[in-house]
Amino acid sequence: MLSLHSLLIGFLVALGVGLLIGIDRERHKQVSASHQAAGLRTFVLASLSGAAATAVGGGLLLGAAALAVAALAGLAYWRVRDADPGITTATALVLTTLLGGLAISEPSFAAGLGVVVAVLLTARSALHRFVLSVLTDEELRSLLIFAGATLVVLPLLPDHPIGPYDALNLHTIWIVVILVMAVSALGYIAVRALGAQYGLPLAGLASGFVSSLATIAAMGARAEKEPQLLYPAIAGASLSSIATVTQLAILIGATSPSALQACWPPLLAAALAAALFGGIYTLRALSHTAQKQEPPGEAFSLRTAFTLALILAVVLVAAAAAHDWFGEAGVVIAASLSGLADSHSAGVSVAALVADGKLEPTEAVVPVLAAFTANTVTKSGFAIGAGGKAFALNVVPGLVLMALAAWAAALAVGPLRL
Repeated sequence: MLSLHSLLIGFLVALGVGLLIGIDRERHKQVSASHQAAGLRTFVLASLSGAAATAVGGGLLLGAAALAVAALAGLAYWRVRDADPGITTATALVLTTLLGGLAISEPSFAAGLGVVVAVLLTARSALHRFVLSVLTDEELRSLLIFAGATLVVLPLLPDHPIGPYDALNLHTIWIVVILVMAVSALGYIAVRALGAQYGLPLAGLASGFVSSLATIAAMGARAEKEPQLLYPAIAGASLSSIATVTQLAILIGATSPSALQACWPPLLAAALAAALFGGIYTLRALSHTAQKQEPPGEAFSLRTAFTLALILAVVLVAAAAAHDWFGEAGVVIAASLSGLADSHSAGVSVAALVADGKLEPTEAVVPVLAAFTANTVTKSGFAIGAGGKAFALNVVPGLVLMALAAWAAALAVGPLRL
């Protein structure tokens, strides 16, 4: 049995849900050319009916109440006999009844869903305009492909090592494909919303916190497809490395503050180098006379996503093979091999050794920078493979500058310890 306090909270949430949805339907009822059968009072009563049914008889009585509301709504619409009465209000009425019942057992969840339903109903004009006037056929196709890759393919892939040296995890590799598509789509949206000169640099900086490798690949694909966007794409790719360094510093500091204290000078130098290099190309993009924007097309390139996934798979197998051939030759080699795929995991591993007392903080600098440099090599390969000659010739020097700045700062602080 529910306590009086729980019942009171549930009925108050049900009342709020009914009011939220009912207010929108009442306004729509007044301006609609068709005769709507349900308004504010009907929705409040439906929500409270669902709450009362759940409180008295549980889920079985709630189901009966929802069926009764659906039957009454259908009868009311049949009596009106409008040419096209629509079913949105009737559907919302039944859903409101169910949300009222849910409010008794899960008031927070019911309240959240009620807000979502109210927002969807209120934003009907904007949603219709977006689907019919803004969203193109190519963009819809891209959206469906992305949804299929994320919701259908990803759950079906095995999440365990397979292949040569057990180096391949199809689940992880497919996540890279999804990230490349998502970052590319983010850049595409930013370009449409802000223009290429502002959109791509901002998208690159933000996307770098998801995956700098995927960002560089996506920016390269954009530059190859639309050469007039070369400078903005280079700026976005370069600025994404700031996120790489920031995340690396945060993860190392969270694992071992003493390791971060030893590593922060080279990491800061690398971030400043990336900011300087990316800032130069951002200014060039802003000062560059914008050419006529091409009509909207596909939000991402499947070919680029699959190509970069293949490159990552090759890198993983090569790293595993080298580790198998040379054995445990030291922390530096292990960090370098791991850094080919992800500098963050290598940095955390080294910081964990410092936290466990197996490494001195000053001994963490070299393996962390080795992983960072190895990751720079992988990024350079992505830039060459995805963006072509012009893109690579401008992005790779910035990546090299970052690595050199990091090593120079480490040497300037003091002698490196292995």
